[in-house]
Amino acid sequence: MTEVDRATDRLLGTVATMADERAVNAPSLLPGWSRGHVLAHIARNADGLTNLLTWARTGVMTPQYAGPGRREADIAAGAPRGPEVQLTDVRTSAARFAEAAAQMPAEAWSVVLDIPGAPQRAARVVWRRLREVEVHHVDLDAGYTSADWTDAFSHRLLHEVVTGFADRGDAPAIRLRPLDLGHELIIGEPDGAPSVSGPAHALAAWLTGRSAGMELTVSTGGPLPTPPVWM
Repeated sequence: MTEVDRATDRLLGTVATMADERAVNAPSLLPGWSRGHVLAHIARNADGLTNLLTWARTGVMTPQYAGPGRREADIAAGAPRGPEVQLTDVRTSAARFAEAAAQMPAEAWSVVLDIPGAPQRAARVVWRRLREVEVHHVDLDAGYTSADWTDAFSHRLLHEVVTGFADRGDAPAIRLRPLDLGHELIIGEPDGAPSVSGPAHALAAWLTGRSAGMELTVSTGGPLPTPPVWM
């Protein structure tokens, strides 16, 4: 079983607890989105990333989404569905992604997909799916938090977010000190920058907007810096 499979099983376990319409229609952690919006997005993301794996395997260009606005339209259409339909959709779309990954020959993983603005190797698609499942599982606000992330996932996500913020002029200078890693991570100019310490999962959750950072401490004793909007 892959890490994506294990993360998917954890997600499905949470979705299975949403036994009535009220649970599915409750607000998520994402502004303006219900849990139903989040679940519809997770399912359509699986289909979109399956398209990318098909592209890498067959050589036939298969965009992640059919056209402009299709992603948003599909999410809006899928959000109001009942709990059983949501659960089935998340499960079957995840199974399609797993099957597409299983069909990939070794050489296909190195194919560079000419995605507009973001060319990338097919091998990155697996990480993108894992990130989608784990982060949006937290967004459901149904008992699963960043503390439930594996150390490996937390560390990779934290490094990715810090690397992405390094090229953005709207990111404040911060020295990050993950207590469970043996090195410091820096955003911006380190001289005079406040240090923010805490578990890697808590730092990653804070930087991605999934936490107010209550587990974190600031060297200056003041408030946490305000990170920019992630992605």
